[in-house]
Amino acid sequence: QVQLVESGGGLVQSGGSLTLSCAASRRTFSPYARGWFRQAPGKEREFVAQITRAGSTNYADSVKSRFTISKDNAKNTVFLQMNSLKPEDTAVYYCAGRGIVTSPWDYWGQGTQVSVSS
Repeated sequence: QVQLVESGGGLVQSGGSLTLSCAASRRTFSPYARGWFRQAPGKEREFVAQITRAGSTNYADSVKSRFTISKDNAKNTVFLQMNSLKPEDTAVYYCAGRGIVTSPWDYWGQGTQVSVSS
């Protein structure tokens, strides 16, 4: 299976910005959708954003207007631009993929820590 490699996590102050990247190990990797999830300590993993092969996007209500998911098809890389960060955005962020429209999210990255200080 394809490997997803994340980068870009770190520490940022409230109101700041951070961009996460997720590169696929296969140049031919073209799933139905790629996206981002996050998990805060003691909480369930939650959906953040996704972008389909066709380019349509969806966002969790908590991040709409602040986060933007995009992709670079040539580099087979997905990005998550996070603006106006809040302390509640602090979590481990995971890159994910789903092969076909009816499949679960079955491709996962290792996770990258995002910490937002108040």
